[in-house]
Order: sequence, then C-alpha cells, then structure tokens
Amino acid sequence: MTEVSSTTDNSVDTPPVETGKKRPKPGQRRIQILQTLAAMLEQPGAERVTTAALAKNLEVSEAALYRHFASKAQMFEGLLDFIEETVLSLINQIKAADPIDIDITGLSPEELLLAGEAGLRQASRITFMMLQFAEKNPGMTRVMVGDALLGENDRLMDRMNLFFDKIESSLRQSFRFYVASKNSSNTQIEAQLRASVAISFILGRLQRFSRSEFKRLPTEHLEASLNLICAR
Repeated sequence: MTEVSSTTDNSVDTPPVETGKKRPKPGQRRIQILQTLAAMLEQPGAERVTTAALAKNLEVSEAALYRHFASKAQMFEGLLDFIEETVLSLINQIKAADPIDIDITGLSPEELLLAGEAGLRQASRITFMMLQFAEKNPGMTRVMVGDALLGENDRLMDRMNLFFDKIESSLRQSFRFYVASKNSSNTQIEAQLRASVAISFILGRLQRFSRSEFKRLPTEHLEASLNLICAR
C-alpha cells in the first residue's frame, strides 16, 4: 500500500518499556496502524477486521490503538482520507495535463473539436486511473465497494458514496466537452449518461475484483472496454 498520510498525533503515550524495540515517533504509530489495517484487508476472506486482530498483528494492546484513534470508525476515516486525497489529486493532475477552457461557448469549430477530444481523453484516463489504483491497493478496494464497511458507522458508507459522486461529476464534465463538440441537442443528458455508464463500469470492476478475492483484475481487457465506454 502507498504510504497513508496522516495529521500529526499530539497525544502523549506512557514511557516505553525497554524491550529492545525502537518506539515509533509521534504520528508514525498512527500511520502504521492504518497501513496494517489496509494490509489485513488484502488477505482472503478479510472483509471484516476486528480491533483485537489488528492489535495482535501490531503486537500492541487494543487500548494502545485507542490512544491514536477514538474508535474503529475513525481508523476507517483515515483510510477514506487517503483514498479521497490520492484519487482526487490524480484527477486534478490528469486535467492539468490536458487542460480545456471551461467556457466553450466562444470556441471556433476547430477549437471545439480539440476540446472534445481532450475531454474524451480525460474521461478515459480517469477511468483507467481508478481501476489501476484499485489493482495496486486491494485493501482499499474493499473499503471503496463497502465490503469492509458493513456493520460500521453509516457515515462511512455515506462518505464513500459521496466520493463516487465526485468522480462521476468529474467524468460528466469531461464528457460534456466531447458531447458539445458534436453539437448534440441534449448535451447535459448525454454527458450524464456517459458518466453514469463509466462510473457503473468502474464500480462493477471494483466489486468483481474484491469478491473474486482479487483474482479478476480490474484492468482486465481494459483498452477494449474503454474503447466501448468512450466511443466516439
């Protein structure tokens, strides 16, 4: 798993017992907990990870976990922070690498055509990036599709749903440029339909990856699939 970012932990722990092991610096233990949780979610049949199992894996007490996180839900919030910050940052990079003037009303037909092609590339790259991110982070995939969040605080699933709404919105904006370049009479509707198909494809691939115990890769036959989803 890519290193999970974290805010500095300002809590003060009791002095360490001399065991020959180096004690993690402030904030490092918090990151270590999140990385271990994500790694445990990558194991077969590990949709649910208890705090007891997590503490055992880290060779600490459950009480030690709660010195860094107020609850198990807060641990998952840390994973959600990592997913959201990483993916949305990558989307911004994709769009910055192929910029399009937001106001397309004054563009010439040639400029509009170029904007449309750029929009189609953006949508394709966002879809590819989402599936590649999942393939590289199997434990995070279980979080994204909700398998690891069943029975946890409802706000976690609400936040994950909002995350996918943001991805769909980015896809819709990219598709809008392409649809506009075709002089479609229903630009908004067609862009929404294309974004809906793309996000459904992404979610379907992530669910299959998770529920096949990571045997069915999300990037399987991806180029051919993207040619269909982002068809001109």
